[in-house]
Amino acid sequence: MDQTISYYDDNAEEFCKSTVNVDMSYCWQRFLQYLKEGGHILDAGCGSGRDSRKFKELGYQVTAMDASQKICLEAEKVIGQQVLCRTFVEIEEVEAYDGIWACASLLHVPKEEMITVLERLKDALREKGILYASFKLGAGEVSRNGRFFNDSNKAELESLMDKAGLEVLEIFETSDAREDRGDEKWINVIARK
Repeated sequence: MDQTISYYDDNAEEFCKSTVNVDMSYCWQRFLQYLKEGGHILDAGCGSGRDSRKFKELGYQVTAMDASQKICLEAEKVIGQQVLCRTFVEIEEVEAYDGIWACASLLHVPKEEMITVLERLKDALREKGILYASFKLGAGEVSRNGRFFNDSNKAELESLMDKAGLEVLEIFETSDAREDRGDEKWINVIARK
């Protein structure tokens, strides 16, 4: 995890510029259909702040967090509010959020820690709260360009959510929304507490 955080600290400005305007509307809509208007969303691993900004524009309350201090500083400029610098294992809220958005962030958690992290996220959700998470489609753990990735697939996500006590509502595949990465596939899960 430290290596991945260091990567984001070292490349924060460039990474945020390359992702801040990516159109995630398809995934936003799939997630938000399950949330009440004006609900409270935790953007867990907010990156550039793109999704938090959109959720705020749509009238949701947003708490944003990221493990990279430099990413947090970049995201604060985009969101216009404080971004908490912490890792998933530092989440201690209980029944605080209507939804948790973990877009391309849980994929940096080692498989051996995933159930513990998912249980923390579940605890932070209110009753019937909604979790969205996305992973690169595949299997296994790999290091790519200085970052750790935990790739996943449908069977693995169903198993993980079940072990964490979350009810799977949807699992769907998407192509990478960045212009030059359309051949990369992602797997998305929406689950309910």
